[in-house]
Amino acid sequence: MANEPLFLNLDDEDPESIYQLFESRGWGDGLPLIAPTMERVDEALSHVQASPEEVLTVLPPRGGSATYRDVAVNSVLAGCKPEYFPVVVTAVKALGEQKINLRGVNTTTHPVAPLLVIHGRAVEEIGFNAGLGTFGPGNRANATVGRAIRLILLHIAGAIPGPGDASTQGQPSKYTYCIAENQEESPWESYPESLGVDSGSALTVHCGENPHNFHDMESKNIERILDKAASSMTTFGVNNACISGGEWFVILCPEHAATAFNQGWGRKDVSEYLFEKARMPAGEFRKQFELLAWADWMKSLSDREMVPMTQDVENIKVIVSGGAGKHSCVVPSWGMTRSVTLPIEI
Repeated sequence: MANEPLFLNLDDEDPESIYQLFESRGWGDGLPLIAPTMERVDEALSHVQASPEEVLTVLPPRGGSATYRDVAVNSVLAGCKPEYFPVVVTAVKALGEQKINLRGVNTTTHPVAPLLVIHGRAVEEIGFNAGLGTFGPGNRANATVGRAIRLILLHIAGAIPGPGDASTQGQPSKYTYCIAENQEESPWESYPESLGVDSGSALTVHCGENPHNFHDMESKNIERILDKAASSMTTFGVNNACISGGEWFVILCPEHAATAFNQGWGRKDVSEYLFEKARMPAGEFRKQFELLAWADWMKSLSDREMVPMTQDVENIKVIVSGGAGKHSCVVPSWGMTRSVTLPIEI
């Protein structure tokens, strides 16, 4: 499907006809689709300056060539507005980065899915939801951009359940997984700025599990709040338990972030606290796993010594997102993947 112009196969735009066509060919994500007519695809392409046949990247496991046109077709199918297209393009470029390890992400039995986080001017200008319910339904930009990436992984990368995606149970975020940084209510500089990415708009891709919620409605000190985050992190059930190089994205709600800031804490302080607090005895890890992909310094620890849930404090990333209400979450990675943050050209 990657190199086949889908709009040529459509006799009409009737939703049921499109639904049946895609189902008969094993395409789509199981949900209704928008007809990728030539006009709609061309309108999406008009928002970038590139040849439609230019290849952005090659996506495993199939090794499909993701041309701008192919990406635009899937963007239209997902219901994206034309102005969303540069965001989708940036996400595809990020997925092509070697350190994402997309082959592993797409073919593992783990339920990993790429989480997109949108930063900067694009949040307001395009209309992403960075506030209440940012992980949930009700916003077209969040829903369709995330869905476009899943359709691209299905149709171009070949990450089809069974032959290309071996995930034992999958997870709901394999339909769509896109949020936005709430910079307006964040007490800190934007996440891209903290990485040295100087751009008005940017995008982060982090391949991980569904969010693991933690809440604290009462605490007036950040330590007590982060103790709950640490309790969500200290579990043997995540890949990050046996693969110490994994990343943890800590998505703080604005109120929890404000508590940290009011105590004089920055992002680095949050990461350092969780690095020290989210630990379990080395002996308990050894009871649970015969194979531990640990850093060398961790392998030498005695059974009584406490092992952090990642080998490096820099692997704990902090972003502010969501609205009112004192709920935050952690998103553990699959382990053998690294996040990527790129500027968006809009």
